[in-house]
Amino acid sequence: MTLGSIKSIETFNDEFVCFVKITTDSGNIGWGQTSTYNADITTEVFHRQVAPWTLGQDAGDIGELVTRVEAKEHKYPGSYRARAIAGLDTALWDLRGKVEGKPVVELLGGQPKLLRAYASSMKRDITPAAEAARLVKLRDEYGFNAFKWRVASECGNDIDEWPHRTEEIVPLVSKALGEEVAKLVDANSGYSPKRAIEVGKFLEENGISHFEEPCKYWELLETKEVTDALSLDVTGGEQDWDLATWQRMIELRAVDIVQPDVMYMGGIWRTLKVVQMAKAAGISVTPHSANLSLVTMCTMHLLGAIDNPGKYLELSIEGPDYYPWQENLFLGDPFRVENGHVAIPSEPGWGVVVNPDWLKKANYRISNL
Repeated sequence: MTLGSIKSIETFNDEFVCFVKITTDSGNIGWGQTSTYNADITTEVFHRQVAPWTLGQDAGDIGELVTRVEAKEHKYPGSYRARAIAGLDTALWDLRGKVEGKPVVELLGGQPKLLRAYASSMKRDITPAAEAARLVKLRDEYGFNAFKWRVASECGNDIDEWPHRTEEIVPLVSKALGEEVAKLVDANSGYSPKRAIEVGKFLEENGISHFEEPCKYWELLETKEVTDALSLDVTGGEQDWDLATWQRMIELRAVDIVQPDVMYMGGIWRTLKVVQMAKAAGISVTPHSANLSLVTMCTMHLLGAIDNPGKYLELSIEGPDYYPWQENLFLGDPFRVENGHVAIPSEPGWGVVVNPDWLKKANYRISNL
């Protein structure tokens, strides 16, 4: 089945989100998204350094197109190139799914199903008591049985958000949620190895099973020191896009669980490279998907298909007070939670519809033949 060659690439963006629409000369259409944040900058990169190398090319070989862009723009490796390529990759998977009448999860070799989700808090400015109260409420109302909250201060060099916050929030939230709930914490590169090991042992004493990004993520040997010293799962990788870094991380066994972000990585095709490396090493994959844009939906389809998925999907619990920009991105409620689970859509492509009202307000740009 031919998908056609790429005739036009349209973008719709604000400062935070950029949706990508690809149309082929056969009239087929696919929707994707570049990575969030500074999306206006990523949009410029996309039209300058991604679109020119893909217009007129066959839409059917996603890997070939991603590789072509990387080769043509070999002098510009880095996060922005990967963030922009994600818009190409995710739109092409959606296009292929719609042409073949299959959800992306089936294109990847899986099936639509329910996924266990962990409720992911993004807040550090919240008091321990308030955090415990809202997580317990989510447990009781939506049936979540896994939660993640924040410790340390982001890239804090052993400085907490305020003095002793970590020591207060860990036992308080852990006790409030109860023994039947999986408990995860995220330090966002907050600690030195020495302090991370101290905190990690404290976490183990309080029933925490997942310690995310304890040290500066770019210092892999620091993280490995922590991983080797603790019995709980030390996890990381959300920031990393470079496949050589991923290979080194996995060869070092710097973490117990890898956490690639589909959008930071440059889309599904490049993320699958990390999945394959991790599988060969016997390591599971719990991707980073920290907002309710297309990144979480893409991650859902990925988790439904790979052989080495982690225990759960990261699902942000933050609403308009924290993420005002993610409101009304899609029609309906694609991330609806029942009994702590979300459903991978069975409709063709990603199975979501970008809200036309959002698109009307966005900045528009087109690259075409």
